[in-house]
Amino acid sequence: MDTLSYKTISANKKTVNKEWVLIDAENEVLGRLASKAAKLLRGKYKPNFTPHVDCGDNVIIVNAEKIRLTGNKWTDKIYIRHTGYPGGQKFSTPKDLLAKKPESLIEKAIKGMLPKNRLGSDLFRNLYVYTGPEHPHQAQKPKEIKLNTIK
Repeated sequence: MDTLSYKTISANKKTVNKEWVLIDAENEVLGRLASKAAKLLRGKYKPNFTPHVDCGDNVIIVNAEKIRLTGNKWTDKIYIRHTGYPGGQKFSTPKDLLAKKPESLIEKAIKGMLPKNRLGSDLFRNLYVYTGPEHPHQAQKPKEIKLNTIK
């Protein structure tokens, strides 16, 4: 009987193939963009995905200020942070965050979808969010992808 040899391939830091991906956030819904970007950062769509290794791509997101939110989330959704002092709980809405720092809205959404450990911190460092259509990563030749093509 002729049998084939099947071996599970486990990626490591040396064998992983990282690419640069460009996403245009103009008129994209925040949660849908964040979930697909988190999947790209994690590398879950790759055939050699390994859960404990950073095998995802470097993701560049441009036009962060043109993101959309559905429903009344611009005013009803609340982000909570704490200064560390007694009574130091601060509240802000997406409209406030967009006015102060538009990149933080996308960064918060994506960071919440990554693992809460050292691997998640390493993956988050592969994310680059910019306002406007320009970015300083032209030398890496990122390939632009449409979010509708990612499952």
